[in-house]
Amino acid sequence: MEPESGASASRNRFQLSWVNLSRNLLLAYQSLGVVYGDLSTSPLYVYTSTFKGKLQNNHDEETIFGAFSLIFWTLTLIPLLKYVFILLSADDNGEGGTFALYSLLCRHAKFNLLPSQQAADEELSSYKYGPSSQVVASSPLKRFLEKHKRLRTVLLVVVLFGACMVIGDGVLTPAISVLASVSGLQNTEAKLTHGELVLIACTILVGLFALQHYGTQKVAFVFAPIVIIWLVSIFSVGLYNTIYWNPKIVCAISPHYIIKFFIKTGKEGWISLGGILLCITGTEAMFADLGHFTALSIRLAFTIVIYPCLVVQYMGQAAFLSKNLNSVHNSFYESIPGAIFWPVFVIATLAAIVGSQAAITATFSIIKQCHALGCFPRVKIVHTSKHMFGQIYIPEINWILMILTLAVTIGFQDTTLIGNAYGLACMTVMFVTTFLMALVIIFVWQKSILIATMFFLFFWLIEGVYLSAAFIKVHQGGWVPLVLSFFFMIIMYVWHYGTRRKYSYDLRNKVSLKWLIGLGPSLGIVRVPGIGLIYSELATGVPAIFSHFVTNLPAFHKVMIFVCVKSVPVPHVPPEERFLIGRVCPKPYRMYRCIVRYGYKDIQRDDGDFENQLIQSIAEFIQMEAVEQPQFSNSETSLHDGRMAVISTRSLESTSSLIVSEHEDDGVYDDIPSRPITLQQLKSTFDDDNTQIRRRRVRFQLPTDNGSNNAAREELLDLIQAKEAGVAYIMGHSYVKARKSSSFLKKLVIDIGYSFLRKNCRSPAVALNIPHISLIEVGMIYYV
Repeated sequence: MEPESGASASRNRFQLSWVNLSRNLLLAYQSLGVVYGDLSTSPLYVYTSTFKGKLQNNHDEETIFGAFSLIFWTLTLIPLLKYVFILLSADDNGEGGTFALYSLLCRHAKFNLLPSQQAADEELSSYKYGPSSQVVASSPLKRFLEKHKRLRTVLLVVVLFGACMVIGDGVLTPAISVLASVSGLQNTEAKLTHGELVLIACTILVGLFALQHYGTQKVAFVFAPIVIIWLVSIFSVGLYNTIYWNPKIVCAISPHYIIKFFIKTGKEGWISLGGILLCITGTEAMFADLGHFTALSIRLAFTIVIYPCLVVQYMGQAAFLSKNLNSVHNSFYESIPGAIFWPVFVIATLAAIVGSQAAITATFSIIKQCHALGCFPRVKIVHTSKHMFGQIYIPEINWILMILTLAVTIGFQDTTLIGNAYGLACMTVMFVTTFLMALVIIFVWQKSILIATMFFLFFWLIEGVYLSAAFIKVHQGGWVPLVLSFFFMIIMYVWHYGTRRKYSYDLRNKVSLKWLIGLGPSLGIVRVPGIGLIYSELATGVPAIFSHFVTNLPAFHKVMIFVCVKSVPVPHVPPEERFLIGRVCPKPYRMYRCIVRYGYKDIQRDDGDFENQLIQSIAEFIQMEAVEQPQFSNSETSLHDGRMAVISTRSLESTSSLIVSEHEDDGVYDDIPSRPITLQQLKSTFDDDNTQIRRRRVRFQLPTDNGSNNAAREELLDLIQAKEAGVAYIMGHSYVKARKSSSFLKKLVIDIGYSFLRKNCRSPAVALNIPHISLIEVGMIYYV
């Protein structure tokens, strides 16, 4: 029997490995359409941008060979070595990008500047990553960085600057890709004018942005075949040109030709690197879009398909140019044999649209992550896929990107000028990624500082040379990403500063728990039936909004729940770990705290089940407390506003504390004695007018033998009755103003900048999907 069981185990392992491989091959196929559209369309404009300017005086075979050698080694060292073999291993629970690296650093060292972080957050299953951090606990570098808040602020600014450059990519990628693809019409008999080409490009761009609301998933399978046909086309054309025009170009793979290139061209050769670096634009998408795929699938797609196709295409273009030196102005389309010009032109235009899609999707993702960090105003985030968490659409940003992209296209009307801006943006992002990766090697991977320094210096030397060449062309279009980044950085800084000042005010003006307990269980006011959900950014203590409400309206709900919705530095928080439940006051007060935790890539879905999950979680907490702390069960002085427990939000049917029944919400509440008859009539009238928004109602009942003691059973009954009476959402409608003694700059930032952003972004109630009919807003002025 043993050989048979061994054979069976071997077969199972083989089946698992085959299933895993087939899954990664499918993801690799999909990644071609989502990740590599931008990188694969770079042959459209690289040689044209490289040989514009003073380098056009060096149009000879040796210079062409040197340019190809530079392209080959750039593709090999940065996308292949740095990204595929190193960076893809630095994922944050499957997520990539600059924010993934930053969140890893925040979890392994105290670099985080987010308020309301708690020790309980470190118990999240996705919080733990890599080896134990005990080895680096005594690291002098770690202590030095944690001690100086300004250095942590600089780190956040660097991350946000990189994010702003990615947003710049979202503007420039569609402009250069589409304009470069339609420029092929200049090679036809029609001989369209420059203005007509720009008009065609703008029409395509408007159509592209108009289609964004359909989401990435619906176009992924459509986009992948386009990119595959495009890659086959450029590979075939490149191979044909290499064999037909100049097979000697294969020798240019030797780095010896790079040395000869710089000896001959000197300063002009160095400046031309601003065009060479365009061959790696879109590389960052391999890492940033890691969450949509797997590291293995992206590695397979790049090493087996993308890298060979790009190398052969650049080789073929160089072979063609070495024998046709006057065709540099539009080298890609000039190198296409006449018989297949139109098919290649059509597929090039489609591939350019695909490449633009990847950059736009990455921009949406970056802005979502900035918002999670508290560094971007609230915007509408639409989840376009039920299965892929990372696929989102942001309407406001989509139309802003479209306007900026059209402005760049109409303003420059030249791929070389746009390329100068594009290259600077892409290389800056790579520069930031290298810096963060060096810190990850030290603090997360726990390698020696020597290894991190070698990685840092090697890639910064290469990228620094390219970046310096890109900065030389700031006056020739390179200023665009700098201006865009400056604009978005101001927005991020103003929002982050105002949000932190508002949080500090809340922290300083918390209601004294002693004063609250001294009022007694009735709080000295009328306790009306129902549940009051008081939203606050505070994870501990009672917010000032509560005392402000009670002072102006001396009545409150029988059950009060202080809700704090916050982000934690992990990509996703599992649903079963999302709710942290605790008490605010002793048991007779019926006051609870709920902290709802989301990761920086989580979407807060409006599934209509939040109230039910919250009630279920509090019931589970009451039951758990009664079981674990029987000695405190009948005491009115049990622990409060201290211990909090993670309550799993399991399916409603599986709860052990309550019996759950569901029925259609038909507006009839005659069986609820605590609800006034007037309110029943009003609610019934509202439901008659809004039949399309009726939802299922969940009713909780207490089981006869739930094993609870009398105090816990009474508390659960109060909770159920309060839920039946209705739930109200209480939020602060705040006005933030600078103190009269504040400096002019602070008044400018708070009273004008932050106030303008708050008025023109989505309100917290809309962002948190709070039903408007149940919302109570309390006006407050914050003098910060």
